Amino acid sequence: MGQIHELNSVLADQIAAGEVIERPASIVKELVENSLDADSKRIDIIVENAGLDSIRVIDDGIGIAKDDVPLAFRRHATSKISSRKDLFRVQTMGFRGEALPSIASVADVELTTAQEGENAGAMIHIRGGETLANKPAPARRGTDVRVTDLFYNTPARLKYLKSPHTELARITDIINRLALANSGVAFSFTHNGKEIFRSAGNGNLQQVVAAIYGIQAGRKMLPISGEDDDFKVTGYVSLPELTRASRQYITITINHRYIRNFELTKAIIQGYESKLMVGRYPVVVVNVDLDPVLVDVNVHPAKREVRLSKEPQLTKLISQTIRNRIATENLIPDVDAQAFTPPVKDVVSDLQRRLKEAAHPYNVTQPRSTSTATVSQPALREEAPSMDDGKAAVAHAEDTDGEVSAPVIIHKAGELNSAPMREFDARYQNEGAAVPFGETDPQPQPTPSAKAENMELDVHDKSDRAQGRFPDLQYIGQLQGTFLLAQASDGLYIVDQHAAQERINYERYRKEIGQVSPDQQTFLVPLVLNYSTVDAMSINNHIDLLASVGLHLESFGQNSFILRSHPTWFKEGQEEDTVKEMIDWLLKDGKLTVRQFRMKTAIMMSCKRAIKANHHLDDREARALLRRLPQCENPFNCPHGRPVTVHFNDRDLEKMFKRIQESHVPYADDFDDHDF
Repeated sequence: MGQIHELNSVLADQIAAGEVIERPASIVKELVENSLDADSKRIDIIVENAGLDSIRVIDDGIGIAKDDVPLAFRRHATSKISSRKDLFRVQTMGFRGEALPSIASVADVELTTAQEGENAGAMIHIRGGETLANKPAPARRGTDVRVTDLFYNTPARLKYLKSPHTELARITDIINRLALANSGVAFSFTHNGKEIFRSAGNGNLQQVVAAIYGIQAGRKMLPISGEDDDFKVTGYVSLPELTRASRQYITITINHRYIRNFELTKAIIQGYESKLMVGRYPVVVVNVDLDPVLVDVNVHPAKREVRLSKEPQLTKLISQTIRNRIATENLIPDVDAQAFTPPVKDVVSDLQRRLKEAAHPYNVTQPRSTSTATVSQPALREEAPSMDDGKAAVAHAEDTDGEVSAPVIIHKAGELNSAPMREFDARYQNEGAAVPFGETDPQPQPTPSAKAENMELDVHDKSDRAQGRFPDLQYIGQLQGTFLLAQASDGLYIVDQHAAQERINYERYRKEIGQVSPDQQTFLVPLVLNYSTVDAMSINNHIDLLASVGLHLESFGQNSFILRSHPTWFKEGQEEDTVKEMIDWLLKDGKLTVRQFRMKTAIMMSCKRAIKANHHLDDREARALLRRLPQCENPFNCPHGRPVTVHFNDRDLEKMFKRIQESHVPYADDFDDHDF
């Protein structure tokens, strides 16, 4: 008898599970993707002990027909493709028919499902690949899958799982990516009875970003949109001031499928050019819509990696779209005045409700003004405390000429409707307390997810200065030989003199280097370059590319090359170093253009020739620097991404010196019931 035999189906499924089901997050991903393929509009994920005890996914999709339920757990059984032609035009998340049998082979699975119009649904219970029950069951439209005892029959897998905290983080990351890719689906994620994440499912991607990364991050996201004959790019990218220390905050989806692709990630970063700090990465959510024939998703067991046709065209479109969008923004960061303001304690919900009923409408109904205060505007010095506590509340203001107007004295809540108070309201209607996202009533603080669902995000907080892009700065003086102090109509600006001149130099050198001719200068003595075997093979494969940037290399032995001339725009005395640096970039990136090299060269030259810190400038030099800065194409960042200037608006300064004070929020202990 021969030694070759066919494996039984359970063992084959367990082998497949080793590729598809790596950890609890893999199960969540596969089940949620099945729910998305079922046209679900709401998906609830409920997890116990980071998925090691239980994973449950409930959706409101089209469900599974009763007769198809047992078949769904057979290997390579699927409703999503039928022929080889379909395999190369995949338009669903799943298509191989591996997920359910793989999960059922290493866990205990119960599935309950029903379709629209059916009197009863179906329930199937499978443990370790063996069917324990298959019977009718009452069910609503949709599917409910519960997975327990994960890896109970393959204990070796448990050894490779990380701590529950790490596994939970991986599950959360998967759900976040799926929510970002499908903003029209309402997701909820609960762990050990505590809600971790919720999205509204209203199609507003910016709200999903805010629910995941926070409200402040959501405010600093810019919408992007670009397309050509083959691709359509949409999504949100962060302002350069909002960055993270890793690329993990970059989400790329192809036809709303989350993927990882190094070239597309690099294209996103290149879209920011020199506006990012070294080692910092933006928060980005980008979706690419394309014909399914242009992408092959059948190259990785977990479908995280794909092959793209016309990838260079797509990378160029992404970079250009991001570059054009950011070019329209004022990128001067504002100083956070809240850092100089004492924190205010949260007020209990009941107290807030009673204050809301007693307070005058001017405190709670006036919309927040988006205009920036100037020194010519009057400033509110003190806001009225509570009424009816036996003490008079006084509201008074400082006029523009420095004189204090007559106070408006309030003895009881009813006097808030008096004529002097209405006049006071009209005069200072733009001085209401700042309320996030245009809320008008003080409410108990909801979770970030709930805030994101109910509030419209405003990404134009700097609209007053965005029109002019860069202010007309008037020089005041120099601080510690490093910073220039300047003023404009909207406040104080602090300019980093090194970063400012570095930006000015960079744009000049980039222009000068870009205007050079392709003429060649012959070496008096030809330059011989020696490389390792692997590097020499790579150089030989890119001989034509090097020639296109002016480096005409000739083979000179097994791993050596000879160069007889170089482009005339090379800096005298640095020819050899420049040639070696260009080849090193080619070996690292696999491609090189004249534009890329000239940009890097301009950055290097601008930094070395810029003013250093602790270098004192006279007034003439400082004013000349401030005059030239607004003429730059990008006056906001140095070529390395550091900010050139920061801004204190007038309101920030007035708050710092207590010329404007926050409302005195009363606490519950300060009141008796009769006060209300």
